[in-house]
Parts: sequence; structure tokens; C-alpha cells
Amino acid sequence: MFTVQQFFKRFPDDAACLQAVMDAQCDDNGRMPCVACQRNARWYRLAARKAFTCQFCGHHYYPCAGTIFQDSRTSLQSWLFAMYLFTTTRHGVPAKELERQLGVTYKTAWRMGHQIRNLMAGLEPTHLSGHVEVDETLVGGKAHGAGHSGWRAKKTVVMGMIERGGYAITRIVPDTKGSSLLPHIVERVVHGSRISTDEWRAYGPLGFYGYKHGTVKHRLKEYVVGDDHVNSVEALWARLKVSIRGTHVHVSPKWLHRYAAEFTTRFNMRKRPSEMFARLFAAVSGTAFQMPS
Repeated sequence: MFTVQQFFKRFPDDAACLQAVMDAQCDDNGRMPCVACQRNARWYRLAARKAFTCQFCGHHYYPCAGTIFQDSRTSLQSWLFAMYLFTTTRHGVPAKELERQLGVTYKTAWRMGHQIRNLMAGLEPTHLSGHVEVDETLVGGKAHGAGHSGWRAKKTVVMGMIERGGYAITRIVPDTKGSSLLPHIVERVVHGSRISTDEWRAYGPLGFYGYKHGTVKHRLKEYVVGDDHVNSVEALWARLKVSIRGTHVHVSPKWLHRYAAEFTTRFNMRKRPSEMFARLFAAVSGTAFQMPS
């Protein structure tokens, strides 16, 4: 993971940032097919515009078009530094911190933060397999009553699925009923995988869907049964809740899915934190993202 000094050495100004965005979309030889002349061309920077021109036909290409940078009056260097902050923190970056660090308005900082979180949401794996832990938690608000009935009182239900020792996927669901939880499991967990859950009855039908289902009974103070437990996903919940309380104080249910995606991505990159900025930058530039092996 590079330092702040290394960041500004690599991205000293907007011109260097724009060139980096363009380079990310070209091949190793600095070439990219031109949509106008259909030739694999080199591209040269236009001095007066945030664009590059084809060496053969002169067609103009704007590398920021279609990205989170499009139509933004905020400097590219500020955008990339905001991404750097997101990928070097453990507890998230509030809008007020971006406002102070970048010297932008709170409204701009808030929008930038959510654009980056939305980008991070696209980095999740498509499927999980092997041994997968599944659990749900309640975030925000004040719950009345005990157990799973608490979701009825202004709390938001977040479900998580984590490969044992691997990657995680989180989803915001309307409630803790089987009709809300099971479709996400069937969609994202490979058929035939082993799934560990707690004793919540909504997970009961997992065996009928072709999964090997094991449970632990938390109400009986049972937390590990053989190889079955949900400790990994509960550790993710602990980090998410501590960060929300300590960094963001409060998160609206409307945007909670983006914050959950941010912390899920950070969890998924925990073994390779030094690659996090590069992978997020690749996603901005439209480069296909591949989960590391």
C-alpha cells in the first residue's frame, strides 16, 4: 500500500490523473480500438480538452465519459485522493472528513462518497461455494421486543454470506422471513455447497434446495458444533456496526446497502489491502474486475 507522498508523486496534477485513466483503458502498448476508424490506435492528449485523439482519423475520445468522473467539476486529483482515503482506512470515510481533506462542499463530499461506495459494490464476487456461513443482523434504530421481532421497529435487516476463509456478499432484505432470505442464498451460493447458520427457522428448508445444512443453537449457548459456526459473518457485523457508530454515527436505511457494500469489499480485500486502490481504479476505468485467486 503506497503512502500519501507516493500518491501525490504518482498523481501530481489533473493531467497525470487523466493520463492514468486513459492508460487503464488501453493495452500494454498504449493502444485502444477507435470506434470511428476501427483501427487499433495510439491516442494523443488534446491540450484544451479532457480528451485524446486517434492517431489515424483524429477522432476524439473522452476517457472520463461513462465513469463517476463524468460531468463532475471536482478535480480528478481530488476524486482519486478520495478513492485513496477509502482504500486505506479500516473504518470508512465520512462526508465531513472528505469535506475537510478535499476542500469541497459537504454536498459534493457526500455525493463523492456515495459514488465511490456504489463503485465498491460492483467489486463483489458473483458466487460463493465450498463452506458458506449465512446470518442476518439488525442495524440502526431502536428495536422493541426480543429476538428476530426487533426488525419491526425501525431497524434494517442485513444478511451476509461468507465463504469460510474466503469472500463475502451482503444484502439488505425487508425482513427475516424465508421468502426474503432464501432467494439470495439460492442465487449466490453454488448448489451443493455446505451452509452453516444459526437455528432461525427461515433457514430450515435449505436442505430441500440441495445444500448440506448445519446449524448452531445460539439460544442454548451453542456457538460451535463440529465445523459449523457463524463466527466469521458475526465478526463482519461487529466491524460494520462499530464503524457506523464511531465514524458515521447514523446511516439512513435508504443508503445502508452502499455502506454494507463498502465494508464487504474491504473484508474481501483483507488479504491483499495493497491491491485495493488499483482494483477500485480499474473498476472506474471499465476494466474487468477479477477476484484474486
